Amino acid sequence: MGEQLSPDEKFELITRNLQEVLGEDKLKQILQERELKVYWGTATTGKPHVAYFVPMSKIADFLKAGCEVTILFADLHAYLDNMKAPWELLDLRTQYYEQVIKAMLESIGVPLDKLKFVKGTNYQLSREYTLDVYRLSSMVTEHDAKKAGAEVVKQVEHPLLSGLLYPGLQALDEEYLKVDAQFGGVDQRKIFTLAEKYLPSLGYTKRIHMMNPMVPGLTGGKMSSSEEESKIDLLDRKEDVKKKLKKAFCEPGNVENNGVLSFVKHVLFPLNSKFVIKRDPKYGGDQVYKVYEEVEKDFAAEQIHPGDLKASVEVALNGLLDPIRKKFESPELRKLTSTAYPAPSKNKAAPKGAKGAGGGGGGGGDDDEVIPSRLDIRVGKIVSVEKHPDADSLYLEKIDVGEAEPRTVVSGLVAYVSQEDLQDRMVVLLCNLKPQKMRGIESQAMLLCASIEGDPRRVEPLDPPEGASPGERVFVDGYDSGQPDDKLNPKKKVFEKIQVDLKISDTCVAQWKDKDLMTKLGQITCKTLKGGNIS
Repeated sequence: MGEQLSPDEKFELITRNLQEVLGEDKLKQILQERELKVYWGTATTGKPHVAYFVPMSKIADFLKAGCEVTILFADLHAYLDNMKAPWELLDLRTQYYEQVIKAMLESIGVPLDKLKFVKGTNYQLSREYTLDVYRLSSMVTEHDAKKAGAEVVKQVEHPLLSGLLYPGLQALDEEYLKVDAQFGGVDQRKIFTLAEKYLPSLGYTKRIHMMNPMVPGLTGGKMSSSEEESKIDLLDRKEDVKKKLKKAFCEPGNVENNGVLSFVKHVLFPLNSKFVIKRDPKYGGDQVYKVYEEVEKDFAAEQIHPGDLKASVEVALNGLLDPIRKKFESPELRKLTSTAYPAPSKNKAAPKGAKGAGGGGGGGGDDDEVIPSRLDIRVGKIVSVEKHPDADSLYLEKIDVGEAEPRTVVSGLVAYVSQEDLQDRMVVLLCNLKPQKMRGIESQAMLLCASIEGDPRRVEPLDPPEGASPGERVFVDGYDSGQPDDKLNPKKKVFEKIQVDLKISDTCVAQWKDKDLMTKLGQITCKTLKGGNIS
């Protein structure tokens, strides 16, 4: 592949849609002499989602340009990243990644025989590699290692040594895979610059680094495996794809942080060299675009309706996902999926000290570990509101939280929200506090509300995402596995310690330590109280 292309044409194909290239001159020099050797690595942690089509489309470009491409399944890195992948699941997740990424490549017409697939632990446990890890560790400071991994390795208050080793190992991979260049997202830039700084100190060649931009998720931020609404899983059903795209951020005329448009730019155009806007004949009929910039221009001018854009992306995306879904219908791959990613209740609790490990540990872990997965926060629906018989300022709300009977909650919320507005309203509740009697009536849960310090009149109930159901679990992004405590011990003050860091963001999203509170359908929000507290 790529024999007919000139070095300049190969350079253009290799670098198109990249945000940055470190070592352009060296890249041009190699292309004048021979084919480029490049690798892309992925840590085998959470399930790959549709954003993985972005690097896959670049791999297709590399192959068209005649590059020798290696794909690294970085299983050891997955374990070192604060143990996002438990050791006992490491091999199963690596198998899952290999199967699903090969299915993705086949879906976009990339010939697998032109690729080399490598598992990290096949060489990263060798004597030579281990000695180089020690040699590198004698040169890299703790500050530089932490800085290098800041945007890639899960950041926690007390980082494990494993997370500090991660960037150095990724640098060494360049030498042990015998490549000229490493390709990755721009979030890995600090790891790439660490490699450029330290590999020559070990007597190894400084490599070229090529970086993709970070493509926005459907909610406008980074597409994340743990943010259900922000990403579409490769095995999602067509109805799930439709639902998520329907909820996607796609404001008329707004081309900033538009995940739907970004997918058109970085995946659909590189693969097909065109994009079709499908619409009813009474609105002008289908329109074929051969240049992405024209799509963006027409969307900005509101000549493309967001609904038509989403519907067109839905058709194109399902065309990519259908072969993957079909492949994973086999009993063997269904079993692999369920065993590599078991239900949260089957996960072991996080090791003590590994905050955030395995997606937040579990309620069955160390009682002294104060992590948000210990809280039983649920979506509820207010089914009735009536006045407290013995207190004019209190009301009784009967709230459906997905149990056989509604729970009774005693609150003063009607001082801020009318009784009529509370009826049938969806709310967010903390359900595993010890019940408390308020003027003789037991309150069986706590309504979570946003408030402004110093202004007691400004209080708003938290709002679940549209479509959320009573009883649906609310979790903190990254702490979505594990079981909450049956009942929080009042003496331990677990909620009180967590509540200190519960805030409302500048975009009215409920957060804990800058991580979003969410359900599987999206973020928990409030109406107007930016910067407020949550209690």
